[in-house]
Amino acid sequence: MDKLLFLDTAALVIGFLIDFVVGDPRALPHPVVGMGKLITLCEKRLRRGDGGDLRRGALTVVIVAGLTTALPAAVLALAWRLHPLAYLALSSLMSFQLIAARDLVRESRAVQTALEAGDTARARRAVSMIVGRDTQALDGAGICRAAVETVAENTSDGVIAPLFWMGLLGPAGGFFYKAVNTMDSMIGYKNETYLLYGRAAAKTDDAVNFLPARLSALLMVLVCPLVGLNGKNAWRVFRRDRKKHESPNSAQTESVCAGALGVELAGDASYGGVLHKKPRLGDPLRPIEPRDITRAGRLMYAASAAMLALILILRTAVIACI
Repeated sequence: MDKLLFLDTAALVIGFLIDFVVGDPRALPHPVVGMGKLITLCEKRLRRGDGGDLRRGALTVVIVAGLTTALPAAVLALAWRLHPLAYLALSSLMSFQLIAARDLVRESRAVQTALEAGDTARARRAVSMIVGRDTQALDGAGICRAAVETVAENTSDGVIAPLFWMGLLGPAGGFFYKAVNTMDSMIGYKNETYLLYGRAAAKTDDAVNFLPARLSALLMVLVCPLVGLNGKNAWRVFRRDRKKHESPNSAQTESVCAGALGVELAGDASYGGVLHKKPRLGDPLRPIEPRDITRAGRLMYAASAAMLALILILRTAVIACI
């Protein structure tokens, strides 16, 4: 057991470092694509009528989460039987593919580069690749705000939450988390199509992100001084604004980021042509600027490294006690 735990820990570190250096190669098949196809297949077979059916939606969650957890667990078990090094290599690959830090920074920097060049049209196209809101009418400040918000939110969703679940349950736990998160992004909407069918996916995503979102926010506050940001203001805004969102988790990291940068985030946004009223997070101590995208990325990496260090400390303690 201690050997398996050691290899899982080593694989997590290797996967994190590979993502840091290269990100996701476009030519390499990504597990999220397969998850998306499975979710689409389940929807075609199970969703019925406007809004769908709550029980069929719950069945979709069970099928998708179950299969996408059991399959990698079975493959890893086979690799373990072949050789520990085979297990390490496969586990490292899986860990690498479940972390999205480098791609998040890469895509958000593309927005920053376009804004700094004064090319608002290109910046809109770039930000539309990483946010779900309508971007056609966004001005420079709105584009910048959207990019910073998605970096802040995905500090948890795309990096720290996968690390949390892999730290807890190994790569299979990371696949479980990614499956739930992908279902929420595809069917977890409160509209006529998914009101009932997508409810189980949305609620499950809220549950699996509850602890990681809050842990992410606390780590972000703690590492603020390491990246030259205002930790005291981040803590103040976090305590005040972290519940100012319909989702129980989204405002956790966004409020910290707003306070750390000294800017105002969130507010009203349009999705599919429908305006959604949302409260502002943070205080406009200064206007938001393109360089805030880089600052948010640095904060994300520092908090992610802190999460990895925390996992290493806890696992080392467990291994020592076995």
